Amino acid sequence: MRADRPVALAVIIGAHGVTGEVRLKVFTDDLGRYKSFNQGRLTLKSVRHGSNGAIARITEVTDRNAAEAMRGTELTVPRADLPALGEGEYYHADLLGLPAISTDGEPLGQVVAIDNFGAGDVIEIERPDKKRFMVPMNINAVPEWDDARMVVDADYAV
Repeated sequence: MRADRPVALAVIIGAHGVTGEVRLKVFTDDLGRYKSFNQGRLTLKSVRHGSNGAIARITEVTDRNAAEAMRGTELTVPRADLPALGEGEYYHADLLGLPAISTDGEPLGQVVAIDNFGAGDVIEIERPDKKRFMVPMNINAVPEWDDARMVVDADYAV
């Protein structure tokens, strides 16, 4: 995993009010621990939870027009700024783009998405022919992964 690779922790989904606050879709449990985003170009002044998601004040965004112009902007930090992981833990950003092979050694494709429908993460792999399949992210279906590849049990590679 490249330590300098940017990882998106949130994305701006719109403006909130007239003073430049933005609404965020947040991908982390603790966005407030980070103050600087996008290689120092954006500074998080405050974040709170509203009725329609997180609401943030970014120092460089001073009015509603500027907030609207930021729609779609990801708030990123370098991978190295994220907390260390325990055994068996992973960041979605580390799995996306990994090549996947089966336990039989067959190339399966590439990890293109990670979803969670309530029972745990589900990995979506796209085959070279663009067809996709999903496997649960558990020890039975994915017995191993590292920063170079993901190994999927051949019984799940359908």
